[in-house]
Amino acid sequence: MSALAGLGAPADPEAAYYQTIEEFFVSRRGDPLFLSNPDWLLIRGWRTAGTPLRVVLRGIADALDGHAHSWGRHRKVGSLAYCAAEVEIARERWQRALALGEEPGPGPDAALSAFADALDEAPLVAGERVHAAGLAAEIRGWAGDLPPLRVIEAMLAEREAALLARLRGLLTADRLAELEGAADAELAPYASRMPAPVLAQIRRDSVARRVLALFGIPRLSLFHL
Repeated sequence: MSALAGLGAPADPEAAYYQTIEEFFVSRRGDPLFLSNPDWLLIRGWRTAGTPLRVVLRGIADALDGHAHSWGRHRKVGSLAYCAAEVEIARERWQRALALGEEPGPGPDAALSAFADALDEAPLVAGERVHAAGLAAEIRGWAGDLPPLRVIEAMLAEREAALLARLRGLLTADRLAELEGAADAELAPYASRMPAPVLAQIRRDSVARRVLALFGIPRLSLFHL
């Protein structure tokens, strides 16, 4: 059965990304085997690269549909790595469509403007207020002269890391420990099921989301649209 079966939908959205991919792959493959450590690390790579969940699922579906009509269809797909090439193709299609404004929902320019608005409205004072306002202005500048998506993601990740460091400094040790404890409690069911680097990545993302949310700021990534 699935490594995470029986846990139900995770409350933590970062963990949900991993669980949903695992459950979809296992159900489509038709063989209730656990994901291997390399499989989990592959998912981590997709998540770190900012590949949206639906794009990953589309790539997995395309890979397994192709396998079902291939000469080797009688052989089971043994690893999630079999789907990696199709996931990359799906990711490239998504990026092109997003850049052309053909994706549903807000485009990159609208998303960047929303990030800037959230930064302007964040309940901050003194130096943190100045930093947030400067970051908002910088992000609005990108929206007016849109860089390539991979460049946007890299710049957003760098700015978010710096912002998080400042916001964490505003929290008391007890408040930060409370946020980290809440993340650990939600991720406890996965502790023995995933490789340590994957669990550590999910924890970092979970804590980051919680810190930013205290100030009304979303994760600064197109992935989170």
